[in-house]
Amino acid sequence: QVQLVESGGGLVQAGGSLRLSCAASGRTFSSYAMGWFRQAPGKEREFVAAISWGGGSNKYYADSVKGRFTISRDNAKNTVYLQMNSLKPEDTAVYYCAADLKYSETYYSSHAYGMAYWGKGTLVTVSS
Repeated sequence: QVQLVESGGGLVQAGGSLRLSCAASGRTFSSYAMGWFRQAPGKEREFVAAISWGGGSNKYYADSVKGRFTISRDNAKNTVYLQMNSLKPEDTAVYYCAADLKYSETYYSSHAYGMAYWGKGTLVTVSS
């Protein structure tokens, strides 16, 4: 089992940047595919980005964040990151980190609760 703790959320103006971090503990971090999901007020949780296990050679993004967000991982630090640039008010949400032993772009992008392990989330607020 793996435990996940997100950090880095906060208030930022539209057009600004934030970097979210997710620290993992437990079993071997590099064995896990990692993902970021978000849930805006009054809306369903949605997929944001995923990265494969090991070196993270495979990455996948929701269309809404493609070109603005970058997911990466540092296995030496047991941490996955989400660099968010050109933020928009519609990016306002609680962002959740997730982990799973499987990596499936098509599955995670269509199943917002499809990963096995979850953090408690960090709030990102983008003001206009």
